[in-house]
Amino acid sequence: MQKIYVTGMGIVSALGIGIEANRSALLAKRSGIGQARWLQSRLTERLPLGEVPFSNDALWSAAGLQQHQPAGRQVLLALHAMKAALGGIKAADIDPQMGFINATSVGGMSDVENIYSNLIDPAKPILNNELGDSLDCSQGTESLARIFGLKSYITTISTACSSSANAIMYAARLISNGLIDSAVCGGTDTLARFTLNGFNSLKNVDAQPCRPFDENRNGLNLGEGAAYLVLESEQQLKRSGRQPLALLSGFCNYNEAFHPTAPSPEGLGALAAMQGAIKKAGLHPDDISYVNAHGTATLNNDIAEAMALQKLFGENMPAFSSTKCYTGHTLAAAGAIEAVFSVLNLQEDEIYPVLNFGQPIAAAPVVPVTEVHTGKGLKHILSNSFGFGGNNASLLFSKV
Repeated sequence: MQKIYVTGMGIVSALGIGIEANRSALLAKRSGIGQARWLQSRLTERLPLGEVPFSNDALWSAAGLQQHQPAGRQVLLALHAMKAALGGIKAADIDPQMGFINATSVGGMSDVENIYSNLIDPAKPILNNELGDSLDCSQGTESLARIFGLKSYITTISTACSSSANAIMYAARLISNGLIDSAVCGGTDTLARFTLNGFNSLKNVDAQPCRPFDENRNGLNLGEGAAYLVLESEQQLKRSGRQPLALLSGFCNYNEAFHPTAPSPEGLGALAAMQGAIKKAGLHPDDISYVNAHGTATLNNDIAEAMALQKLFGENMPAFSSTKCYTGHTLAAAGAIEAVFSVLNLQEDEIYPVLNFGQPIAAAPVVPVTEVHTGKGLKHILSNSFGFGGNNASLLFSKV
């Protein structure tokens, strides 16, 4: 496999907009999970959420959009993250053949929910610009492509919580097979009543800040956000002259098809995805310095992932933690957000700890990192994203 370099990245999460805002919160062990302000739901009074701390109007204003460019929240979040990822590329130099692989699971549903009562009332006509890019998942992708002048190799991926990890993986496969030389890839998802009500009906949402890998965990906290990476082939990197941030050295997705929502109890799908990513990179489990675990703090996921980690690493368990206790579970955006964190781990040689951990899971007593670690000489990092329907994905980033 030819080398694939990460040369740009951008992020928006409950921790803030931009790399520095997110990194400073992670180092301070400051979570972005709390009382939601913008989501309109009766559940927000009792369920903490990882909401991006800016209104649509504030996001619109900061993005510099013109009035004739309607944009829903999913596009506004993505726009800020993409601008940062492409920040080292002048608009005139953006290759129209650059791939754009976008991921989302709910699209513009949050915006549709806010005008639903008007949609079903014939006495209240809806103007086209009120819906903006909120009609479906792919329309948001097309809006972003128009804004950035991306004209080919555009697609939308929706594989639940592994969506943006698979978007990064798909972009890497296109580059590996010589179909494109570069791509901007990642994902965006917003909080919506549909997802909050849905996960709550599954009894998967904790009324307290979530506790990944803790024996007394009681569910996830939902979040929202967006993140994107720019990937370049080795040949394109020579032409562009940009500074590589990391190597995407391995990747694998594996669908275990065990159950519509639950992973296999033994973590077989998670294990296969991690093994595949390590094998593709030509590495050994002992080479892995750190794992950014999927770690949703749900009863089924954490024990399955813990068992997979035990089977893969045995007594040589690398440092691992989950960052969803900072951002909430951002669904389709989670894989890309945690890919950004993984590249930051390599760049800054630091590990961000799990929060709210007290007691290991009795059936799989693995212990995550609970304090910031620095100066560990990190070389290879696995980032896990596991979704409903058995959609398991692992990305492996390596120091340049």
